[in-house]
Amino acid sequence: MNPPDAPNAPAVSSVVLVVDDAPETLRMLCDALAIEGYTVLVARDAIEALERFEMAVPDAVLLDAIMPGDDGFTLCRRLKGEPSWAHVPVIFMTGLAETEQIVEGFASGGVDYVVKPLKIPEVLARLATHLRNAHVSRLAREAVDVAGLGVVLLDTQGRMAWRSPQAMRWLQQALGPEQDEAALRQWLQRVVSEGETLAALPDGSQLQARYLGQGGPGEVMVLLRQTAPVQDAAHKRLSGASLTPRETEVLSWLAKGKTNRDIGDILGMSPRTVNKHLEHIFEKLGVETRTAAAAIASSLLQEG
Repeated sequence: MNPPDAPNAPAVSSVVLVVDDAPETLRMLCDALAIEGYTVLVARDAIEALERFEMAVPDAVLLDAIMPGDDGFTLCRRLKGEPSWAHVPVIFMTGLAETEQIVEGFASGGVDYVVKPLKIPEVLARLATHLRNAHVSRLAREAVDVAGLGVVLLDTQGRMAWRSPQAMRWLQQALGPEQDEAALRQWLQRVVSEGETLAALPDGSQLQARYLGQGGPGEVMVLLRQTAPVQDAAHKRLSGASLTPRETEVLSWLAKGKTNRDIGDILGMSPRTVNKHLEHIFEKLGVETRTAAAAIASSLLQEG
């Protein structure tokens, strides 16, 4: 047993779910984890594991790779496919040391693996490390909410892997409490492809979603923040922007959804010249994307 100030001892009682169909493995791990101060939950297959998650989300999972019914890889994918569970680190326990199974474990969302027969000190050391990492990551992500922002993490398939509480509230307000998964995924993918997207919130303000790039291995990050009502913001920005008459024309056609080539044909200039005007417009308005500039102009067109 580690002394109270041992590096591997959890500062608080972390909850660990052990998923294994072998009674001797369960007994050995439960005893070792209890001695270290962990609260231990047990499941003998994937169905029981999902039931445990429904009752209480653990802080980490020790997961047998090969079990009756759904194997550990399938279970891990299901856990990572649920946004409210995706943050939980999964450590695989396997007697399969071949590269193919190790790769599959990481591909399904596992953070680490230990090989059977288990070496308890190794299991405890790896578990403590991943619990600390998960705790630090969770604090960092939740701190974003405190700062008045929200974070969404997308996996390599464009699916939502994790979202902060504030992000969840804003998405429900902007896209509806019963969000259609396909529509939400399409909206988030548009953020990634365009760099920035706006959505209206019920109080008249705007939800600004901005693509920030890679947030971790196999993840991309979208940052959400609430902006002032778009018409108020538009008046303030345009009043101080000092756009030339030509820039105003370009911005007006941009707000109507025209491409650079379309605008050039309408105003009798080359697409390259249109792009130069847009660069000046973005700088004067303090925006970085076509979407943001068009939103400012569109609000005033609708008002007019």
